[in-house]
Amino acid sequence: MSNPGDSPSVKDLLAGMVSGQQLSEADVEALARECERGHCRVASEEDALRWLAGEYGLDFTSLEGLSPDRQLLGRFPARLLLREELLPLRQVNGDIEVAVSRLFASPGLDGLRTLTGLRLKPVLAPREAVQREIKKHLGLGADTIDQLGDEAAFQVVEQEEGEQTDLDKAAEDASIIRFVNQVLGDAISLRATDIHVEPYEDELRIRYRIDGILQEVPVPAQIKRFQPAIVSRVKILSHLNIAEKRLPQDGRIKIRVRNSEVDIRVSVIPMIHGEAVVMRLLHQDAEMMRLGDLGMGDRERGIFRRCLKLPHGIVLVTGPTGSGKTTTLYSALNEINDAIRKIVTIEDPVEYQMKGINQIQVSEKAGLTFARGLRAILRHDPDVVLIGEIRDVETARIAVQASLTGHLVFSTLHTNDAPGALTRLVDMGVEPYLVASSLESVLAQRLVRVLCPECKAADTSPEIDVLREQVPVLRGQTVHRAVGCRECRQTGYFGRRAIFEMMDMTHDVRHLLLKGASSVEIREAARRDGLRLLIDDGWRLVREGITTPDEVLRVSKQDPGNGHGNGHGHGNETK
Repeated sequence: MSNPGDSPSVKDLLAGMVSGQQLSEADVEALARECERGHCRVASEEDALRWLAGEYGLDFTSLEGLSPDRQLLGRFPARLLLREELLPLRQVNGDIEVAVSRLFASPGLDGLRTLTGLRLKPVLAPREAVQREIKKHLGLGADTIDQLGDEAAFQVVEQEEGEQTDLDKAAEDASIIRFVNQVLGDAISLRATDIHVEPYEDELRIRYRIDGILQEVPVPAQIKRFQPAIVSRVKILSHLNIAEKRLPQDGRIKIRVRNSEVDIRVSVIPMIHGEAVVMRLLHQDAEMMRLGDLGMGDRERGIFRRCLKLPHGIVLVTGPTGSGKTTTLYSALNEINDAIRKIVTIEDPVEYQMKGINQIQVSEKAGLTFARGLRAILRHDPDVVLIGEIRDVETARIAVQASLTGHLVFSTLHTNDAPGALTRLVDMGVEPYLVASSLESVLAQRLVRVLCPECKAADTSPEIDVLREQVPVLRGQTVHRAVGCRECRQTGYFGRRAIFEMMDMTHDVRHLLLKGASSVEIREAARRDGLRLLIDDGWRLVREGITTPDEVLRVSKQDPGNGHGNGHGHGNETK
């Protein structure tokens, strides 16, 4: 037998794959001894299943590349398949092969035989693979929807005025509650940042945004019948008016999953086929990153650290929604959060709670806008101020005045690149001389997906050779491509990293701004002073094997050869 310290032992592996009703502990020990006498190598569940299949004359499958017959699946009750972890695969010579992860799954197989009258043949497969394929082909919450279909407690139909009571009961049904909980739990476990529930004429589609890309979630077709009850359940959780179905509504849900608090921002908007729901998931107790964890290049990190030591001025972070601006700003605050500075933030919403920092939540309904809150903050004697977003000229002017009166101000702005922030502020109505005298630096950023370490491979395609000719910094470098495996859900990517474009406010840049120059002219001057464009920083990650050229081009929206070959932006190329 294996030593007590071995993990797992042969006996432990085998014990999980047989039913205690058919084999005693002594039988399991005998199996383990027989396995060891035969010198079979059992180091994993798959090894043990292969050996058991050989001993008992059964087939084994890893389920990789094997797609179950959908018509065949429809002949079995989803609830029973999920409960017993059985996956019908295909019909061979009159027998239906059923994937099971336990050697003696007789009760479940007997139940299926009784219900269908069909001849079933068990095929051993890893438990995780069986569970994954059942969820993939039956859909999320198939057992719950199957149960709802069997119950006659209520029938969900389009609700008219006066029929609210029935919908209240439907939304509080245990099965609807369980289904919504399953969606939330599944999204959190898959690292989703958003959940989209979208009604169409003949289906209800659910999608998760994972690593910035929307991915469709398989759900049972009959879920469309329960659409109003599902939306009402979300409304109840987020304290919204379930009777109001004609106007958009916003709410929030706070849940705890495995000792982790998740704040969910809910938006409900009426569409032509019902109400659509989008839920943004914010992990409140996520580990706060420090500046060194962001993966900046040496130049960008050096400029940013210098700005953090300034007594006053404005530092802007720009980019579209969901580009990681808030994470970057919080990491900056985390770097300077100490006992001698007073840091106050005003945000909409407060995404992460930070100890030692005074945080204010904007409330438009109560009249607490960014501008009004910012004026109040300045009377609280802060050293550092974070404004969640500069949305209007009033907020912009107060931010400028705050920097000129001795405060270090951080904020975000929606522009495509760093130079564009200067002209945006001027276009909003801030005088160019005020922008030139108060702004210290602008950081533009995007998020690129990180290659899955389990399956990434070198890209030897002809297109990469062409790209190397266009991009000198990639010449002689190994470029990787996304492949796809079980770990990354066949996407080829797992997680995200930021690429940066840091523009320092040099003398030439300030001079051009005062002359009323365009953002293109300002960009060229900044590049002469060392600015690296977003795409340049993206090629750095490609060289390091972190991401792919496709990802860099997707988020940078630039010509691959833009800026390569003239020498700008590459003198300080970092690894």
